[in-house]
This record gives sequence, C-alpha cells and structure tokens, in this order.
Amino acid sequence: MPFTDRLEAGNRLAEKLAHYHGQNPLILAVPRGGVAVAEPILEKIGGELDLIITRKIGAPHQRELAIGAVTGDGYAMLNDELISRLGIFPDYVRKARDKEVEEIARRLRLYRGDRPEPKYEGRPVILVDDGVATGYTLLAALRSLQEKKLEKLVLAVPVGPPETFRKLEKEVDELIFLEAPEDFAAVGQFYLKFDQVSDSSVADTLNRAWSGNR
Repeated sequence: MPFTDRLEAGNRLAEKLAHYHGQNPLILAVPRGGVAVAEPILEKIGGELDLIITRKIGAPHQRELAIGAVTGDGYAMLNDELISRLGIFPDYVRKARDKEVEEIARRLRLYRGDRPEPKYEGRPVILVDDGVATGYTLLAALRSLQEKKLEKLVLAVPVGPPETFRKLEKEVDELIFLEAPEDFAAVGQFYLKFDQVSDSSVADTLNRAWSGNR
C-alpha cells in the first residue's frame, strides 16, 4: 500500500509542492476525499483553501455511463462521439447539464454557505484530489480553470494510471503525483484506509482553514 490514508498522501504531496510556499496559492480541493488530502498541503505551504466540484452527466437510463462532465460555472465537456452513437437528443443533454449545475450549487451552499468565491487571477492554482482514474471529471475542471487568468495551473494527486497522467499533463503547467502504477484498477486499492469522507468533515476542514485554526 503506497498510502496509509489521505493525510499521509497529502503530506507527501505537500513536500513536492514546497516551492509554492509564500506564493499565496489557491488550493482547490475536489470534495469529498480531495479535501482531506488538501488540508495538510495548506498547512505546509499556506495560501487559501476552497472547492471545485465537477459532476458527471450520465446517459439516459444508464446514469453511470458518462456522456460528459460539467463544472459549477456551467462549463460542460461533452463526449460528442458517444452522444451521437447513442442517439441522445440535445434537449436531454441540456436538461441533464442544468440539473448537475444545480446540484453543484446545492453542494457548494452546503459546504461554503454564503462565502464569496475566491480570487483566481494572478496566483498559482493547485487542483487537488485523492486520486484519479479516467480523469474525465478532472479534465473538465482543468478546462474550466483554463478560462480564468491564472498565474499557473497545477494538478496534484497522489495516484493514478500512467495513461491518464499523460493526458492530464498536457492541460496544466505542472503535474505533481506520487504513484503511477501500471496495474491500476481503482483509487481505493492504493490506500490502507479509504473510508468515506463525510459532508460534516468537509465543512469542518473548510471552517478551520477559513478561521485560521489549523
């Protein structure tokens, strides 16, 4: 097992991100597991912690099959080839996208309350998750962030398959990872402890970060 838990993974990523100390980075965690990884990074390099949520757009009658992904600002990345092959109508795609945007807004209210959006411009932005498999939803998040005037876009994840990292590396200024096993099956197989992170745990982490009690 490369990692005991998300805390260890975050601490090891923080060592590789030490050169951002003093640069006031914006650390954007993907809830829920990414928040647990991001907290020790924030403690080590400073900056600001916030969230980015990406939702999968599922196919009709087969919701686990992703035909796209969408971010909270409405940026949608669609698999046009699959949509065409399945004969999915544009009206379904639009309604499904809008529904997922509404769900992202609901989750952000749950975690962030009425706190304003962070400032993106002119600072390094580090996107953090607890691992990556296909990379499709992370890719949508990165494409959305590319629309903003960032100083630098960094992706930091503990583990993922080599082919996914090769794909995502093209989208960022810097890619930081710890393990890229050829025999990758699922993120959880590389953690000794990979329990579900609760909504209340995410909110508590954010409250500690925003109050300075860390």
